[in-house]
Amino acid sequence: MFQLGKTIVSEDIIQKDFVCNLSACKGACCIDGDAGAPLDKEEVKKLEDIYPKVKPYLRKEGIAAIEEQGTSIVTDFGDLETPLINGADCAYVIFDDKKTALCAIEEAYNQGDIDWKKPVSCHLYPIRVKEYSEFSAVNYDKWEICDDACTLGAALQVPVYKFVKQALVRKFGEDWYTELEKVADKMNR
Repeated sequence: MFQLGKTIVSEDIIQKDFVCNLSACKGACCIDGDAGAPLDKEEVKKLEDIYPKVKPYLRKEGIAAIEEQGTSIVTDFGDLETPLINGADCAYVIFDDKKTALCAIEEAYNQGDIDWKKPVSCHLYPIRVKEYSEFSAVNYDKWEICDDACTLGAALQVPVYKFVKQALVRKFGEDWYTELEKVADKMNR
């Protein structure tokens, strides 16, 4: 691990390779697991604001889950997350004609209906950020459903931090990312 400003960063994001392989996993990260996507307080407000424009893209099951639970939930541990459909799929999941899970929020963004891509935790995946009072921990989240993404990343020689560059810049800023690249260059010499 190393420190970059007010972040503690796992070396795995530099040393491990990753490129999402949706044709292999079918977007399993959005439908497997037992929790919704982590959110911050600003994103909770954003989801409330954009819901009317995202709703036409949602499946009826997603609409029902959101109408019942809200556009976001607070867990028993006080964490903010997207709601789930029957404890499984994210309520914002839609499927394409190949049965690949996609994000209704991102689809509304791609169509120009909203100006917000999706929750930053989704955009950052496989990186997870844990906020502490004095710093943020930036870690690589190894999950077996992403083994095909690791294989593809290795074949293409794309480290995690490069795969999620846009999301890291969104979360921490261009200067932070430039410093991360400098650390990566030193590590790779």
